[in-house]
Amino acid sequence: MTETVQARPSQEEIEEVLKEVIDPELGVNIVDLGLLYGMRWDDNGVLILDLTLTTAACPLQDVIEEQVEANLDSVVTEWRVNWVWMPPWGPERITEDGRDMMRALGWNIPGTHPLIYNST
Repeated sequence: MTETVQARPSQEEIEEVLKEVIDPELGVNIVDLGLLYGMRWDDNGVLILDLTLTTAACPLQDVIEEQVEANLDSVVTEWRVNWVWMPPWGPERITEDGRDMMRALGWNIPGTHPLIYNST
């Protein structure tokens, strides 16, 4: 009997799964909000996710971690969250897709305005 070794998902595959994790207060996924600071595999094959929150006092940390679990379990056998607080999260970490999502939800994103164009 031969045992099949399952290949690790790529960073892009993991990010796609994590885009299903929606910040309950802002309505945008954690990847496009810039809450995912990084990911790596440890020596034991455990995926380590470096995540932050928009504020260290966020009461929804457990909710986000539960959503991460619900979505990651389909692609990763073992994982854990390493909560990171430095550098602190700021709106500059939001991707363009995230900014578009937030504007669609009525949020005003500091430093951007959809009607300002660079005309040359």
